[in-house]
Amino acid sequence: MAFWRRNTYVEKERHVKANARDYNDKFSYADNHIKTSKYNIFTFLPINLFEQFQRVANAYFVVLFILQVIPEISSLSWFTTIVPLVLVLVITAVKDATDDYFRHKSDQQVNNRQSQVLIGGSSEPYGLCYIETAELDGETNLKVRQALTVTSDLGDIVKLMDFDGEVICEPPNNKLDKFTGTLFWRDNKYPLDNEKMLLRGCVLRNTEWCFGMVIFAGLQTKLMQNCGRTKFKRTSIDKLMNTLVLWIFAFLICMGVILAIGNTIWESLIGRNFQVFLPWNEFRSSAIFSGFLTFWSYIIVLNTVVPISLYVSVEVLRLGHSYFINWDQRMYYRQTDTAAEARTTTLNEELGQVEFIFSDKTGTLTQNIMVFSKCSINGQTYGDVYDEFDQKVEITEKTASVDFSFNSLCDRKFKFYDSRLVEAIKLEDSAVQEFFRLLALCHTVMPEEKSEGNLVYQAQSPDEGALVTAARSFGFVFRARTPETITLWEMGQAVTYQLLAILDFNNVRKRMSVIVRNSQGQIKLYCKGADTIIFDRLDPSSEDLKYTTSEHLSEFAGEGLRTLALAYKDLDEDYFDVWMKKLLFASTVIENREEQLAVLYEEIEQGLKTAMNIGYSCYMLRDDMNAVFIISGHTLLEVQQQLRSAKEHILGLSRVSSADVEKTNMFTHESVFEESIIAEYALVINGHSLAHALEPQLEHVLLDLACLCKTVICCRVTPMQKAQVVELVKRHKKSVTLAIGDGANDVSMIKTAHIGVGISGQEGMQAVLASDYSFAQFRYLQRLLLVHGRWSYFRMCNFLCYFFYKNFAFTLVHFWYGFFCGFSAQTVYDQWFITLFNIVYTSLPVLAMGLFDQDVSDQNSLRYPSLYKPGLQNLLFNKRQFFLCTLQGVATSFLLFFIPYGAFSNMVREDGSHYSDQQAFAVTIATSLVIVVSVQIGLDTHYWTAVNHFFIWGSLAVYFAILFAMQSDGIFGIFPSNFPFIGTARNCLTETSVWLVILLTTVVCVVPGLAVSFLRVDLFPTLADKVRHLQQSRKKQGPQEQSLRRVRRTSSRRSAYAFSHQQGYGELITSGKNMRMSTVSSSCSPGRTAQSSTWIENMLKRKNEVSCISDESTGAAETSTRATELHQ
Repeated sequence: MAFWRRNTYVEKERHVKANARDYNDKFSYADNHIKTSKYNIFTFLPINLFEQFQRVANAYFVVLFILQVIPEISSLSWFTTIVPLVLVLVITAVKDATDDYFRHKSDQQVNNRQSQVLIGGSSEPYGLCYIETAELDGETNLKVRQALTVTSDLGDIVKLMDFDGEVICEPPNNKLDKFTGTLFWRDNKYPLDNEKMLLRGCVLRNTEWCFGMVIFAGLQTKLMQNCGRTKFKRTSIDKLMNTLVLWIFAFLICMGVILAIGNTIWESLIGRNFQVFLPWNEFRSSAIFSGFLTFWSYIIVLNTVVPISLYVSVEVLRLGHSYFINWDQRMYYRQTDTAAEARTTTLNEELGQVEFIFSDKTGTLTQNIMVFSKCSINGQTYGDVYDEFDQKVEITEKTASVDFSFNSLCDRKFKFYDSRLVEAIKLEDSAVQEFFRLLALCHTVMPEEKSEGNLVYQAQSPDEGALVTAARSFGFVFRARTPETITLWEMGQAVTYQLLAILDFNNVRKRMSVIVRNSQGQIKLYCKGADTIIFDRLDPSSEDLKYTTSEHLSEFAGEGLRTLALAYKDLDEDYFDVWMKKLLFASTVIENREEQLAVLYEEIEQGLKTAMNIGYSCYMLRDDMNAVFIISGHTLLEVQQQLRSAKEHILGLSRVSSADVEKTNMFTHESVFEESIIAEYALVINGHSLAHALEPQLEHVLLDLACLCKTVICCRVTPMQKAQVVELVKRHKKSVTLAIGDGANDVSMIKTAHIGVGISGQEGMQAVLASDYSFAQFRYLQRLLLVHGRWSYFRMCNFLCYFFYKNFAFTLVHFWYGFFCGFSAQTVYDQWFITLFNIVYTSLPVLAMGLFDQDVSDQNSLRYPSLYKPGLQNLLFNKRQFFLCTLQGVATSFLLFFIPYGAFSNMVREDGSHYSDQQAFAVTIATSLVIVVSVQIGLDTHYWTAVNHFFIWGSLAVYFAILFAMQSDGIFGIFPSNFPFIGTARNCLTETSVWLVILLTTVVCVVPGLAVSFLRVDLFPTLADKVRHLQQSRKKQGPQEQSLRRVRRTSSRRSAYAFSHQQGYGELITSGKNMRMSTVSSSCSPGRTAQSSTWIENMLKRKNEVSCISDESTGAAETSTRATELHQ
């Protein structure tokens, strides 16, 4: 038997031939079209309705509507359900249509962009192209790409039409920094690498035009391969709400069963006596069947306990919170006219629960400033300043810097303080000159001379820029570059070097080299890299110098400077020719090209001469840490040992700390926990080590160690590794994750995290397009989380608690009434009241609270980052809070029914007649309910605005207006069957005794909750309660008492890092030293404390003391939010 099977062909290599459409078409490669939208004008309605009815609540209400049109079981009109349902569907459909419209616009913009192209030639000499890759990696500095020499002169149309070269290369993949291929043309083979490619997302700069050959298009480009799948993101509150709705539904079933059993018993014992004037119809044949029908009737009557309007209200709130983010002027970046943007409306409250932050990149998080500070050349150190007594002097802003006036091309901003190095340059010390010559030649920097002498360096990393700038200032000026030459300006003389080869950097090599031929014809190899790597490759004759230089390196590292080792080697002409032939052959193979090149690089980089060392400062990981752990193993066993060693170190110190606490008996259990948070650690792991750490047998060890650290830095990782780290935390931790980045290499990470944030630049929009939120500066993340995120979470939680309380108080009155109406499923209220209660009478006040309420101001939200902790611990709305608010609703419904019931049993009108009609009873309960829930929302509101006043009091006024209108003679005359409560409101609410009952009911319902809230705040105040009281106290004191003392962190010891270089550019960190933590103390200003009330002073002495943190303090560092930096 034959079965149909889908074609699962996997492309192993790509064949593309120029000017041969028929040849290329047979491979069925992807075109350049990309589609992310979900609907079109014809499919919107069916697909959207299908999606909406996948929500359980919507499907439930459709079933309910069907039940309501069955007369035997329905005691409510069909419009009580269909009106709210249609409203929900329409509002959600409009929102979905709006979102998809913007996706269509985005697709149109993206589909006008280029594909991935092999450069053939350009308007610049030697086929050079200058590009900006901001959309790929967020960097705006220029990079250079170069065409093959054999194709760079094909600029003529006729030549292009005759070009018939074929490219055989790797299949589509997501590796942005790697490309392997070969061009076959005219019986020759030419190697292709990433330097010959223009990736989708690149922007040409300073290049008028270029031509090329499309290799990948559309979804097969590296940019789109890194985008990953778009995942539907739901908040933890959404997931909890789904669980709670199921609980409520189960509770509804239980109530229906209880009342159905009651009906069966009542009909069996009592109901039979009424069959003379209330006979059963043919359909209702027995008491048991009557109970069955009653069950479905009560499911209809009590359906409002499952609130359909809840979903619409939540969507409106989230939309409002999104607009508040968009409108926040303090997150608006004026220089680029970029405002913050909430690109989704479903995740706002999740911003208040973020525990793990994953960020790219170092330059985004810190002022990644590199300064050339010290060096060791031929055993002599330079960079320190000494006085006349040969004592080292501390360098300050007042210390005189070296005069570089002898060099007209020096960088005016560069400062160095040891004049001995300049003197050595002027005395033509050969070792010193060779040192700066190496710095000026061995790099990948691109120069741009805007005017004579006005040089601007486009460096791939701050390391490179700092070193080339230092060489420039000391007289070895990197002036120009071509694919074959490098031109320096050495002490005022132009010198051109022939560039023979570049031995690129990668994570395994940890070094880069260049091979050049100088004007005398000598061939030299210049190398720079991590000290351990360079020292292992030195010639034995340099052993003594290596020892001395190593001592200097340790001194530099001890001072917190990053270090770099330099070496060079003279090459024999014949040996180099043989080696170059091997290199050309290895560079054209497709398989194992990198491994063969690595072997050749290793061969020629042996026997290096001399050793020189540089120390330069870098301000990274500025927060003081107890220790920084470096994971840099190359094998699974090495990584496993390093991870376990670091974990044991932390846990060992924690046990000692805990023992000390128990001995002193000075702190509570919470203080021990705080101590573990204050003891900060950092973890640094390289990309190749991370690959091993993410293996199944080690991922739990990595995760445990990472969670013990305050900061985790992943260096030189791929976009996929970034997503894997995020997925690891998501999979094993019940915590909210946030990923933030600015380039296409961050898209997978942004899409994987619960919340994705893109930093928008002038060109780098790929991360923004994939993000949930975007803004122009990383510093705005603090306000997004601590203000908007916390407020959204606080507002949503209060809204949900009140909403469930309100609905239970409203609905369960029917349950109590069932025991007094023979379990007949008769409703207490008028059916119009049931229809309008949630969508008119109580909708706007709760929306106003959910939109505008705030427990503390935005300034205090930033000043006291610990206010963020309730969101991390999910304290404001959880299953316990749901139980409490529903319990309050049940109790309120009980009081709402039985207080009027008891009063009506013994109460008479002013004329002596009894209140015997059910309609007056219904109006009294309904009025009491509306007043009670309005008073309760007033008590729950922390921040009153004109909108709150208008909505609360306006809703009460609307209730009475509609009540009297619907129960008037006029509307009854028009629709007698639909408005049966004629004159009830007029007759009932004019009685003083009725208003006394309403007042009594309101007081009894509200006062217990008010008393509990008052006692909780007085006896067990939360941090928010204390800050709110301080906030109110400041308003009374005046602005002069509100200043806070600024607190800055200090440290007596810094971290030390080895030189970093990226593949093609530089690795971030390869070694590190421990850092000592300094205690951060934050205290209130004396003036303000003196003015505080006694109550506040006593309160501040309690366990949860309020710390007055500087406005500039970073909230994420002060809360338990952990930061993970993912750097490619």
